[in-house]
Amino acid sequence: MGFFSKMMTAFSGLGNEMGEAIIDTQALRILDEEMRDAKLHLDQAKENLAKVMAEQMGVEREVKQLRKRINEYEEYVMQALDKGDENLANEIATKIADLENELEAQQSVLDGYNASLTQLKQTIRNTERNIKSMQREISVVKTTEKVQEASSAAAAKFSGSNTALRSATDSLERIKKRQQKRSDQMTAAMQMQQEESGDDLQDKLRKAGIVKGNASSNAVLERLRAKRGGGA
Repeated sequence: MGFFSKMMTAFSGLGNEMGEAIIDTQALRILDEEMRDAKLHLDQAKENLAKVMAEQMGVEREVKQLRKRINEYEEYVMQALDKGDENLANEIATKIADLENELEAQQSVLDGYNASLTQLKQTIRNTERNIKSMQREISVVKTTEKVQEASSAAAAKFSGSNTALRSATDSLERIKKRQQKRSDQMTAAMQMQQEESGDDLQDKLRKAGIVKGNASSNAVLERLRAKRGGGA
């Protein structure tokens, strides 16, 4: 493969990577929008669920009332039979039959509500879990992307690809060396001064106990008191 062919292949690969990076960035933006839409739809679903639950409770109350009325009219039938009033018992029985037919219809509606509510609640729970899981994955992907970008930027100064950062790092090292050199020079000058004035030798003699150390304030006071007493 010739030089120009290699260059074209390299640029083609770079272009593909840049194109994919742009697509991936847009994909994250689209996912964010989809998550917002999903949460909006989920909130709407919860509102509709509350409405269905209210309707279900209304039908459930109706079923309970019908059963109560049926039990009440059954007592009336028994009382009519005890009195031997067949016509009245038959009329009440007809009323009970109408109530039982209504109860059967309402119970069917209630059963449908109960089944729908069970399914809706499960669907909402699954949707909530899916949204939270997707949001966690998106957050991890975004955080990983930022960390990798920061790591790449930090590592760039140690490579030859970033001239400005490389130059700044080199300057920093030169400043450190210059400061260390000055410090060494000042230390050497002070040592030379001590040697020339004999301070260094005196320090050595004092440490060896050959000569006395510097006078203390207590020693001076004792000497002056003794001198004053001798003069008196």
